[in-house]
Amino acid sequence: MIGGSDYATELNAIRPWTNIAPAISVAERLGRIEKARRLMAESGAGALIVGAGTSLNYFTGIGWGMIERLVAMVLPLKGEPYLVCPAFEAGSLEAVRIMDARIRLWEEHESPSELVAQILQDENCKVLAIDPALPFGMASNIGKAAPSVTLQDATAIIDGCRSVKSPAEIAIMKQAMQMTLEVHRRAARILHVGIKASTVRTFINEAHKAIGSNGSTFCAVQFGRSTAFPHGLPQDDVLAENDVVLVDTGCLVQGYNSDLTRTYIFGTPTSEQQRIWDIEKEAQLAAFAAAKIGAPCGSVDDAARAVLERHGLGPDYQLPGLPHRTGHGIGMTIHEAPYLVRGNKTVLQAGMCVSNEPMIVVPEKFGIRLEDHFYMTEQGAEWFTEPSFSMTQPFA
Repeated sequence: MIGGSDYATELNAIRPWTNIAPAISVAERLGRIEKARRLMAESGAGALIVGAGTSLNYFTGIGWGMIERLVAMVLPLKGEPYLVCPAFEAGSLEAVRIMDARIRLWEEHESPSELVAQILQDENCKVLAIDPALPFGMASNIGKAAPSVTLQDATAIIDGCRSVKSPAEIAIMKQAMQMTLEVHRRAARILHVGIKASTVRTFINEAHKAIGSNGSTFCAVQFGRSTAFPHGLPQDDVLAENDVVLVDTGCLVQGYNSDLTRTYIFGTPTSEQQRIWDIEKEAQLAAFAAAKIGAPCGSVDDAARAVLERHGLGPDYQLPGLPHRTGHGIGMTIHEAPYLVRGNKTVLQAGMCVSNEPMIVVPEKFGIRLEDHFYMTEQGAEWFTEPSFSMTQPFA
């Protein structure tokens, strides 16, 4: 249903989510570390350094944000990992540490880069793989402190681990996606002529909290002409009768993201709006059908664009048409590898999770984006959420 209710009624009707996915176990994190070591060995790296942030959380369960002081895991090919941390933060580190590690502390007047260099020397490491999210200055300082060590990019190692999700990760993401889908349903019901986009955003944030998350990690609400801009315009849209409505939002559950977009009509669609919506739906389904185990990621983007071109849209990134890639990986960050973009030869594997959102933009008029995510199984792609039903009934 679109419209017909109100903010308070829908917010008060939301109940906390009860089907809670189990947390990621220490055993699973240790398995991630062993996989990283296998990839390190294949790349010739003797150690891997992972700075504070999402990847440190992924491997160790330590949710520590990046600051100017080095907090990092140094992972050698054998033995317990090292955790490098400022000495005055030792108590905080110990409070969140969930696995065995060798703790190496540095005082404020000391160089953490020299400390890392000493670890590398102790481990007889000749090649260090650098977390791509580690700030350049930190990586550069490590290189200066350990001039005999070759530095290499660890993207293939970290993406090689994070891009393939386990059943436990997929279960958490299913919960997050379903929670956000329910928030979408509720948000559609509060729409009325004159409501501001900011009011809808506030509702969605409160609804995400009510259903069991910490609120929205992001939220885009666009009406009318603003929908022709993939990420909107710097204005607070006001809903009018027969406006196209685009809502894109998500939340975090146990560190994993949801990300869903619905586009529908508040009123009655024109023939052009309906035609473009139907083409978008066809392109989304074509992309889903093209997602096969062993297929290159780029072929999924190709399949969506082929639909648009058959209907006279595009080609390439030309408008009216699809101005960006068809999809992105998702997990502990909203956008991560692998990407469904032309030329990407990365092959789809069981456990990969990606968005499917081949948006169609009609310049200065409107845009249609239907975004659902799927995960790969040995039998093929599976939806996290049921795709939109129609332009006037976006929720089955």
